[in-house]
Amino acid sequence: MQRYQTKQIHVGSVAIGGDAPISVQSMTFTKTANISATKAQIDRLTFAGCDIVRVAVSDEEDAKALQQLRAQITIPLVADIHFRYKLALAAAPFVDCIRINPGNIGSKDKIKAVVEACKDHQIPIRIGVNAGSLESQFEKKYGPTPEGMVQSALYNVKLLEDFGFTTLKVSLKASDVPRTIAAYRTLRPLVPYPFHLGVTEAGTLFDSSIKSSMALGLLLMEGIGDTMRVSITGSLEEEVQVAKSILKFSGRQQEGIYYVSCPTCGRIEADLIGSLEKIKQNLTHIKAPLHVSVMGCAVNALGEAKSADIAIAFGKGSGLIIKKGEVLCRLRGDELIARFVQEVELADKEYFENLAAGK
Repeated sequence: MQRYQTKQIHVGSVAIGGDAPISVQSMTFTKTANISATKAQIDRLTFAGCDIVRVAVSDEEDAKALQQLRAQITIPLVADIHFRYKLALAAAPFVDCIRINPGNIGSKDKIKAVVEACKDHQIPIRIGVNAGSLESQFEKKYGPTPEGMVQSALYNVKLLEDFGFTTLKVSLKASDVPRTIAAYRTLRPLVPYPFHLGVTEAGTLFDSSIKSSMALGLLLMEGIGDTMRVSITGSLEEEVQVAKSILKFSGRQQEGIYYVSCPTCGRIEADLIGSLEKIKQNLTHIKAPLHVSVMGCAVNALGEAKSADIAIAFGKGSGLIIKKGEVLCRLRGDELIARFVQEVELADKEYFENLAAGK
């Protein structure tokens, strides 16, 4: 699956663009000046597998907190700046990237001042275009359309280039799927910079998961996108989990278990839903890209187990464990799930041993 090749930049230790893996970002919702609360959220995101975290810098108190906060975390820190360009100047020495919204940051002179600060501290800028807050000239001419978003992005990319700054990435976010897809598709062949993907104001876990899967998943499968965020109202770990699932199911990330489980039907003679949840809870630490099949009867298991690395097929009172199409054993109850977990862990170990041996 081909991917658009872009200029590679670095946000702290994380490479973005070029041949770098697609990174997952999220954002805290604490008051940044509350360092302990903000750090606690960043720690949760880090544990969930987040690569880069963004924090809101709304006033001088937030900006002053960045130095202490950055010293206490282990992933790159991005400052999110709106309206007050001087907050970007105050934040630049203590973060790994500055995100500005060109629709509300102000005049060319203010943007130039931000650019100079980022040059001095050798950090990139994200041009964050939002359909709902375009500059007045683009809003009047195009309205909140994909064309307006693209024209805003092109204008601001050219502006930064004229200031001698090319260490940048671009996002084009709308709150709906069609505009988001259209904007990213249109801009992609026009600039060489990496793209940050996202649907803004996407809503609850349910709504955002669907919107983001449709928009981001499609763009990723078309080779568009270098870093991403799934925006979910009032959520933290779920943002990372959904983003990683989109990467996995779009074929862009080969890490962790790819689960196949049958739809519930009248043939099931075991607690398939409860058993699947128990299995997943016990295998969150698996990193190898394993295909695992969890089936509730022999009908589906016979087909799915042939292509799975490890499969489990539940029956009435007992079940089978199948590896690479071969039946390993028939066991009952909790013993069946315990053995299945052991076999998956063994397959994970074997995968990385073979990788180290160059097999």
